[in-house]
Amino acid sequence: MANFSFFLGIIGNVISILMFAAPIKTFKRIIKKKSTEDFKGIPYITTLLSTSLWTFYGLLKPGGLLVVTVNGIGAILHIVYVALFLIYAPKILKIQSIKLVALIDIAFFGAVIAITLLALHGATRLTLVGFICAGLNIGMYASPLAATRTVIKMKSVEYMPFFLSFFQFINGGVWTAYAVLVKDYYIGVPNGIGFILGAAQLILYFIYYKSTPTKPTEEKQEKGSAHLARRGVPMKDLDGAHENDNNRKLHKGKSLPKISSVRQYSEKLVKTLSISPSYLGSHNEDDIEKGLKEAH
Repeated sequence: MANFSFFLGIIGNVISILMFAAPIKTFKRIIKKKSTEDFKGIPYITTLLSTSLWTFYGLLKPGGLLVVTVNGIGAILHIVYVALFLIYAPKILKIQSIKLVALIDIAFFGAVIAITLLALHGATRLTLVGFICAGLNIGMYASPLAATRTVIKMKSVEYMPFFLSFFQFINGGVWTAYAVLVKDYYIGVPNGIGFILGAAQLILYFIYYKSTPTKPTEEKQEKGSAHLARRGVPMKDLDGAHENDNNRKLHKGKSLPKISSVRQYSEKLVKTLSISPSYLGSHNEDDIEKGLKEAH
């Protein structure tokens, strides 16, 4: 049984590390453009907090090697992502992001470590950190619920990308099984919830998939965005223009192409990682409703 749990943990590690590496394509674009464009830093900043907390949890937990390895790798990658985001973000966004990093990734995480090591002893340490991690992740797993409501309301899966639901389902299932075998409720409860929510979303997807109106142009635009992290698309590819940039002009009565809600929401794929989702919902219910109004 111990060997099987270790095997499941390895599978979970592989899936999670692939997901951790997904934003590399995004940051290659950012470096090339020397701009963060319309990308948001919140998913990477909050993922850094989550992976850091789970790494600390794994260090406290006897036999927590697999938890440490996957989240340690995730934390290192997200330190790089956050650093690159801060380098290329515009001034106002950079200041806001630095404040957020200081508040949650340094102050909050540092406070958790200090309280755990200085004020608590024995099993109480693991209990505190486990509750924080589990509570945080339950909230994170609820972030796609706004899209689920929109799917039911519109009878369309346009606002709930398949891969988000699929990987939430797979990720939650693997880590829930692992948690049952090693008897770790802090890992099992949030991932069990994620597994159930992922399954529910997949069911909704297959119920409403056929009723979703097809949009050939948008499908071509979004064809390359079925990655685990969001991709950017050059403006000239969106509007179909191939003129030289120097000849590009804006005219009255014409508007810039809008970023589809599917592409906006696909950024949430960053959250599906490790033993937990790691996204606090930078695209919340209001964002989805806004995209809904824009699309219609």
